[in-house]
Amino acid sequence: MSVSCAEIFNLIEDFAPLKLAEEWDNPGLQIGDPGLKVKRILLRLDVDQKACDEAVRAGAQLIISHHPLLFKPVKQILTGAPAGALLAKCLCSGLVIYSAHTNLDNAQGGVNDELAKRLGLSGTKVLRPGHTENYLKLVVFVPLAHADGVRRAVSLAGAGWIGNYSECTFQAQGTGTFRPLEGSDPFIGKVGELEKVEEVRLETILPAGRVKDVIKAMCAAHPYEEAAYDLYPLANEGPAMGTGRYGYTAQPLKLSSFLEKTKSALGITSLRYGGDLDGTIHSVAVCGGAGASLWPLAKNTGADVMVTSDIDYHTARDMLSNGLSFVDAGHFGTENIIIPVLQKYLEGCCRQKGFEVEIMVSQTQSDPFSFS
Repeated sequence: MSVSCAEIFNLIEDFAPLKLAEEWDNPGLQIGDPGLKVKRILLRLDVDQKACDEAVRAGAQLIISHHPLLFKPVKQILTGAPAGALLAKCLCSGLVIYSAHTNLDNAQGGVNDELAKRLGLSGTKVLRPGHTENYLKLVVFVPLAHADGVRRAVSLAGAGWIGNYSECTFQAQGTGTFRPLEGSDPFIGKVGELEKVEEVRLETILPAGRVKDVIKAMCAAHPYEEAAYDLYPLANEGPAMGTGRYGYTAQPLKLSSFLEKTKSALGITSLRYGGDLDGTIHSVAVCGGAGASLWPLAKNTGADVMVTSDIDYHTARDMLSNGLSFVDAGHFGTENIIIPVLQKYLEGCCRQKGFEVEIMVSQTQSDPFSFS
């Protein structure tokens, strides 16, 4: 089945909703036609001339980047300047550019969760919460024989998740009544006659952001021409989402050992650090990209060390004077880890939906910094 760029955008925003982005950010569609049919997608951290050339050579119609191509409103496009030449080249090549930036940083399973996971942290929490998901209760009445089918359908669409448990539902059996009227096509019963059916009241919980998909899946699995269901708002607060994470290593270790662990986990050969190499590390705060400004929050959690990037001289001094060790693993090193995660996610979604599209990871992307 062919797929449009807009349908791919929807998949990304299911994973990393735009509402999770920071106010100063500009994620989403950057340039191009969202209705364009796409057969190949190139995933990359940044969009530059190399990215454009690589996409054209590979026959890709869509580039999905982490860093937005456009951060601020464009007042003029000078094709003789590097930025203008890049925009012109992307447009002339017919490429669509889409970016998932701080919304992907902050999402569950996004950059910061992946960074914490690679470092082997447990008991992970959000360093700076910014959003909580609203929940709804779905109640639907289903013939007894179809209850399991509807339960599976709504669960696969995102309902019934509570913490580390999936397919959380409650079922109670009873009798449903209805009278099919003229023009109806009842699954059970006859037009004009009152029908009594043994039904199951199926209840489950769902995030507000999944309502559309869950109701669509429910109706597709439900045998009735008109499914009877209710949605109730809940006061339950969902898991916090926001910037950075903090958690604990499996056991205390020296900073020197933690540095080696970090390099291995992120696939990097060098990093900057501050702190006593013999100091004990157990509680760790992380923030992919430039997260050094969050160091006071990290300190307040009791963190022994903070892993982030782009730490400047004075911030490093402040962190050390307040007893917080730091690891600057580079902007590229702390964020490029999300690319294979995004590839796996999109491939799984496209396979499930029958979308015929190839998801490629850039082979020309590299850290702009070199070390001698």
